[in-house]
Amino acid sequence: MVSLGLTLVMLAFVVRLFQVQAVDADAYAAKAEKNRYSSHKLAAERGAITDRGGVELATSVDAYDITADPTLFTPKETKIGDAPEQAAGLLAPILGEDADKLAQKLRTPKTRFTLLARRETPQVWKQIKDLRATLAEKASADPKAVNVLAGVLAVPTSKRVYPNDGLAAGILGWVNADGKGGGGVEQQLNKELAGKQGEIRYAQSGGRQVPTAGRSEKPAVPGSDVELTIDRDIQWAAQDAITEQVRKSNADRGYVIVQDTRTGEVLAMANAPGFDPNDLSQAQSTSLGNAALQDAFEPGSTAKVMSMAAVLEENAATPGTRVTVPNRLHRGDRLFQDDIDHPTWYLTLNGVLAKSSNIGTILATGELGKTQKQANKVLHSYLRKFGLGKETGLGFPGETSGILAPPEKWSTSQQFTIPFGQGVSINAMQAASVYSTIANGGVRVEPTLVRGTKGPDGRFTPAPAPKKTRVVSTKTARTLAQMLESVVDDEEGTGTKARIPGYRVAGKTGTANRVDPKTGRYRGYTSSFAGFAPADKPRVTVYCAIQNATKGSYFGGQICGPIYKKVMQFALKTLQAPPTGKAPARLPVTFDPGRPETPGRPPNGR
Repeated sequence: MVSLGLTLVMLAFVVRLFQVQAVDADAYAAKAEKNRYSSHKLAAERGAITDRGGVELATSVDAYDITADPTLFTPKETKIGDAPEQAAGLLAPILGEDADKLAQKLRTPKTRFTLLARRETPQVWKQIKDLRATLAEKASADPKAVNVLAGVLAVPTSKRVYPNDGLAAGILGWVNADGKGGGGVEQQLNKELAGKQGEIRYAQSGGRQVPTAGRSEKPAVPGSDVELTIDRDIQWAAQDAITEQVRKSNADRGYVIVQDTRTGEVLAMANAPGFDPNDLSQAQSTSLGNAALQDAFEPGSTAKVMSMAAVLEENAATPGTRVTVPNRLHRGDRLFQDDIDHPTWYLTLNGVLAKSSNIGTILATGELGKTQKQANKVLHSYLRKFGLGKETGLGFPGETSGILAPPEKWSTSQQFTIPFGQGVSINAMQAASVYSTIANGGVRVEPTLVRGTKGPDGRFTPAPAPKKTRVVSTKTARTLAQMLESVVDDEEGTGTKARIPGYRVAGKTGTANRVDPKTGRYRGYTSSFAGFAPADKPRVTVYCAIQNATKGSYFGGQICGPIYKKVMQFALKTLQAPPTGKAPARLPVTFDPGRPETPGRPPNGR
């Protein structure tokens, strides 16, 4: 009997072993598949972007990618036929997604991973977890109940947020759905900001991690923080001022740039209209990007300062050189005029700049060579040295170099319009850099937007020092600064609205015919003002431009002069730059044709 019993027991084991290895092998393999190891990428925390004082302009917060294992929603696994639809119905209102699309994802065949929603808040994931736990309790108490959310999981990640909403959005850019920089500094320095992904591998059963089954993890390496040269408060003042004036003028857009004249650091770069990188769905496509760097436009009279720089540096004239300015001037195939009809003006070279005379500028730059061809070549060389026709050095995504044709390709009209800023195109940063060069004693310092980066180890790495280039002599730069003061300080100047009580201000107005980017034809105006202060000890450059003002005045001195004043006052106060207290030179603007010219004209003057 004992041997018979043992025989029966052994027979039972053999039968069961045969059943496991042969008859039900597929079923058990399928169950083992449910308990296999799973691996997921671990997102690296993206570095923050701060202003020069450490104020966060872009940062990352905890978030979760909501995922699912479609194999846990099949009829075979859930014992019901509509588990995906039931789960989608519960998740749709929480995730703000379409239920049909969610159900379709949950029915994805031959995969154990599908992404339901990206970068949801911890509160959203908690709501899903609580609901899943409730369904699990019901399923535990009632064998007929099904936890249709058992296969819903979450992968920790982060979400990019911009605490100041649209402030400096054109500089910052945004992060796209894939977690990569989609514009601005976010794109330019994506590699430094992004860090390196990690990976985790663990055993799971029924959609849940098995804590006792062992796991391996390669930690993610956080990205570096980026410190900008921007001052948040000055950026706010610039953005507020340009936004308000663009609205008042019913203009297409406008920009303001504030630059430290000594270091080249950009303290503010504001665009209007702008956008909120927290919600790109509400942004207009024309407002995305950084128009201050990406728009190319003809600068108009603010470019005359480069023509005057060439004239002075080449010793072709002095500020007191007499220039008789007729009401009309025939050159090439055109008859040129100033912005207003006038009798013959008797201006000094300084007066030509103060009253912004196109005719006077043509006459002055004609002295740069024995022939017009030679004069064109000389002027072109100075425009290039001031930075026209090439990128500023910022390396910003989408930045335009502007348009500056070689002198041999200047048309008959261009050789006379380029001296007063028409027939050549620049961006706003290039325009600001010209004035910073003069303010810095004739040395151009490449503008910078990034001060440095701070790695995960806390070490700060300064950005490379900007390139410096001598453009004009210190003497020429100082003379130009005095001439620019006449634009603002003299009653005959065009920039009187830019005056700042207690400070000496150097500046220049501009009102240029504008090329409509849609039609390629001239329509409307580019209104601008550029300058620096204090004029005799420069600290800050401010440049403002407004495109196509259609309400009220369109003259640069009238609508950009006040913006310059408002932003400059704020910047000087923020930087604690005091007035020098010195009296301006007050160079003469006009001359009496009845009186003989004072000796002292340059030896090679013509």
